[in-house]
Amino acid sequence: MDIFAHRGVSAHYPENTAAAFRAASRLPIAGIELDVHVTADGELVVIHDETIDRTSNGCGYVKDYTLQQLRGFDFGSWFSVEFEGESIPTLSEILELFAGTNHRINIELKTDVIPYNGIEALVMKVVAAHQMTERVVISSFNHESIQIISLMAPYIETAALFAEVLIDFNGYAAQIPANAIHVNLPAAYCKSVDKALQEGALVRVYTVNDVVQAEHLQGLGIGAIFTDDPEKIMTGLSGQKKA
Repeated sequence: MDIFAHRGVSAHYPENTAAAFRAASRLPIAGIELDVHVTADGELVVIHDETIDRTSNGCGYVKDYTLQQLRGFDFGSWFSVEFEGESIPTLSEILELFAGTNHRINIELKTDVIPYNGIEALVMKVVAAHQMTERVVISSFNHESIQIISLMAPYIETAALFAEVLIDFNGYAAQIPANAIHVNLPAAYCKSVDKALQEGALVRVYTVNDVVQAEHLQGLGIGAIFTDDPEKIMTGLSGQKKA
């Protein structure tokens, strides 16, 4: 079962920052997960929320600021004074950070609240510029975005994110189409997810921070998990295998 660092090593570093992703880049895990929004001047920035209120010393919507304006805010001290002055990264900067590794990059398009018209093409342009088309997974709760990516670049792996339980995950994913199914932790134990696994679906689960749960999911045949503390999970699963 693969391990992805959810927003970087976000248990120990401010989420979705260069510091969190640098820590992840040093770990022998499968990959990372990050979130992208679009600034007022059309730049792709890595941040989870639509606003900067929770993870910076500023306030307001990402879409209303230019990249230069966003760089003026502190995105680290909310987590710890140790990270004071951490700035918001661009997607390009994070991809560059992983240029010399083998990690996969799960890019979540945050279009489920604000549509960000054209974000799919912007992301594909940056991914192609970094020659990472074979290393990325594009996911979103907005399945229209996944459909756009599938039509625009059918060679890119896509994943449909779900916060709810469907009766037929595989059938729905085929309609989009999407290559993988990403479900939340409670849903992973549902009969319909087991059915999808039995039918050969690639299922990844978010967000798993408990080793016992990770072991259980591995036993169910889950393909990968997203975790805030990848080193803890990795060490826990390794110990379980040795035992």
